[in-house]
Amino acid sequence: MKNTLVHGLFLSVVGLGCVEEQPRDQAWPEYLGNGARDHFSPLDQITKENVAQLKPLWTYALPDSGQIQANSIIIDGILYGVSPTVQVFALDATTGKEKWRFGDPINHWSATSRGVTFWQKGQDKRILFTAGPTLWALDAETGKPINSFGKKGQVDLHTGLPAIAQDKFIISNTPGTLFDDLLIMPVRVSEGIDAAPGDIRAFDVVTGKLVWTFHTIPHPGEFGYETVPKDAYTNREIGGANNWAGMAIDRERGIVYVPTGSMADDFYGGNRPGSNLFSNCLLALDARTGKRLWHFQTTHHDIWDRDLPAPPTLATITVQGKKRDIVAQISKQGYVYVFDRVTGEPIFPIEERRVPRQGVPGEITWPTQPFPTIPKPFSRQSDQITAEQTSPFAPNRAELVAQLATLKTAVYHPGTESGTLLLPGYDGGAEWGGAAVDPAGVLYVNSNEMAWILKLEKTQAQAPKPLGALVYEQHCQTCHGTERKGGGNVPSLVGIADRQTRDQAHRLIQQGKGMMPGFPQISAAKRQVLLDFLWGTLDKQEVVASSSSPSLPYKSDGYHKFLDSRGLPAIAPPWGQLTAIDLNTGVFKWQIPLGFEPIIEKETGQRNTGVENYGGPVVTASGLLFIAATKDGFFRAFDTQNGKLLWEYPLPAAGFATPSVYQVNGKQYIVIACGGTKLGTKKGNQYVAFGI
Repeated sequence: MKNTLVHGLFLSVVGLGCVEEQPRDQAWPEYLGNGARDHFSPLDQITKENVAQLKPLWTYALPDSGQIQANSIIIDGILYGVSPTVQVFALDATTGKEKWRFGDPINHWSATSRGVTFWQKGQDKRILFTAGPTLWALDAETGKPINSFGKKGQVDLHTGLPAIAQDKFIISNTPGTLFDDLLIMPVRVSEGIDAAPGDIRAFDVVTGKLVWTFHTIPHPGEFGYETVPKDAYTNREIGGANNWAGMAIDRERGIVYVPTGSMADDFYGGNRPGSNLFSNCLLALDARTGKRLWHFQTTHHDIWDRDLPAPPTLATITVQGKKRDIVAQISKQGYVYVFDRVTGEPIFPIEERRVPRQGVPGEITWPTQPFPTIPKPFSRQSDQITAEQTSPFAPNRAELVAQLATLKTAVYHPGTESGTLLLPGYDGGAEWGGAAVDPAGVLYVNSNEMAWILKLEKTQAQAPKPLGALVYEQHCQTCHGTERKGGGNVPSLVGIADRQTRDQAHRLIQQGKGMMPGFPQISAAKRQVLLDFLWGTLDKQEVVASSSSPSLPYKSDGYHKFLDSRGLPAIAPPWGQLTAIDLNTGVFKWQIPLGFEPIIEKETGQRNTGVENYGGPVVTASGLLFIAATKDGFFRAFDTQNGKLLWEYPLPAAGFATPSVYQVNGKQYIVIACGGTKLGTKKGNQYVAFGI
């Protein structure tokens, strides 16, 4: 069966029960381009010969600044996007002039929304998006809530979850996936023992009513129930297995492909023995009913936070002379898993191999893990890092070599008290930006080459101490550390009183910000004493409590990158890569460093170090790949045939987002959100559209 989306017949979501062909002038109607999530545009006005002439044609400045991960959609000459505080807007896609902007009248959420979903039936045109725990439906023409949807345009994302989840953190960073009049929703939950279960749910686009639910932590009698402890779905300390990265949809077959994340807690699973379905799975579900058709688990009993980080990609390839409709799933580990779209049969062999099991006491590790044999990993893995692979630029290289000698480096080695090197790190490898695939079946994926250190520490009952300190230990210490200094992508809380008001901090704790989850389950009184603790104003004589026995015997000591004394990666470059993989054969077409580290460029003139990157590529029919994503702040175009750099442009702030490609009135545009902020980059507030 021909995959029409991959072959360039871009379909709009006009009704989705009576899908119409989308004109070439409006070529980006969905998140990542289309339901196949292939990041491909059939437009070819911008070519290898004229791409050097690209320049900004318009910019749109937002009233708020900060990280923007949104992939804009373009329908009927109108661009829809999202601000750093999840205000949704509509622009004239040819000028950037604002038509309307909508912000939650009660809350402005500081979150990392990746965009919106457009639905139309007749004259009824809707924009669906989430802010905090609320799913909104807006009139696409006016930006006003549609009162007939849910309650005055709103549906609580707790709807349909079990009673134990009603007071737990739940939001959605990624747009929902449409099938007919159903919106199938991804959700983000906590990653600790307070996590809600990550059930997949479909809502009626017209009414907002819940239509079906797939339990990612199986209920009695459901497939996979024996892979988790008895009645795990009712256990308040076992949650997660959620889809936060988004989904792909084969509308012709009525199949939705759902990648899931790890079961909580992320790093200790002694309380959840078993392989833990349906965590870390690629699920193929009947889009009409939510019934499981097939699944593949990419990590058994995950204790490394190996969430599947991006939507899978649908494509048609040729294997041994036969056309195959496939679904390809990239992973944090640097693997590409390739399956037959209907049967779930692996296109290339995947081997179950024995892995180390020497974890901390009480952990019940799984004896094997699946290793794809083809394609080879597109990112280095921890067992490849030897003393010779430490950074030649590090002033303290001898110290790093000594530190490396203390760490476990086997792939899938469990966390230990002494430390395990995790490469690719917590963010990947591949991350939420996803992969592009062209009609020839070549997959393009950008990846990080940042090693992290997974270290576990015992949790013990402690002597009486201020209640605010206990609240901090229970909810904040895992990420921000015992000394509140943060680390990696986690900011320091030292001196927070100089940077935020208490009202701002109250709101941040309750709602979350960026990739930090909110903690609505913390009462107002406990938020108050937590802030007293952070502000140093706690009356220790009045507010005193004892910590109870910990639920889990071990916990992560925080998120720590393996860095040199200057804060640069402690392993040798490349620190970020861009790879082209021919899915017809599983063979790399090319692989290059992506971006450069400014410090190293200044010292040595070297611009091929690669650098950490977030956000994905797009590919056009003219053989161009466009990507921003890098810490260095450039927007670039590469030749898809050989990876040659053809054009680069310094953005007003780093573009940690996936660009969109569209054409209006015969003119082709490429737009990218420039919010910066991540990886220590400056803040930004602009969308920039390029053309010739």
